[in-house]
Amino acid sequence: MSNKSLDMAKLAYKAMDDKLAKDIRVIDISTISIIADYFLICDGKNVNQIQAIADNVEDSLAKAGYIPKSIEGRNNTSWILLDYGDIIVHVFNSEDRGFYDLERIWKDGKPVDIETI
Repeated sequence: MSNKSLDMAKLAYKAMDDKLAKDIRVIDISTISIIADYFLICDGKNVNQIQAIADNVEDSLAKAGYIPKSIEGRNNTSWILLDYGDIIVHVFNSEDRGFYDLERIWKDGKPVDIETI
């Protein structure tokens, strides 16, 4: 795992927090998967907040020179996924977050307290 991926995760976390995302989780999946180093997961109260969170993450990472490989879900806004290769950001509405329960699926990953790193 590189410092780049941790720096990206920190920027994304701050961008999510700045838009008052609920229950932000960071999971280190670098030792159990090759798809990314970190998953960041949060939820928003409504469609507008979900969109604002995703937009803020994209803007913050773009200012640092990071361009997403893929963005999915912009049209339905119940789950927006931003794939940056090293990190993958999931912004859910509360109902879909509970339904998909990524934290349970990736329970073998290591929870990260990004504020203490």
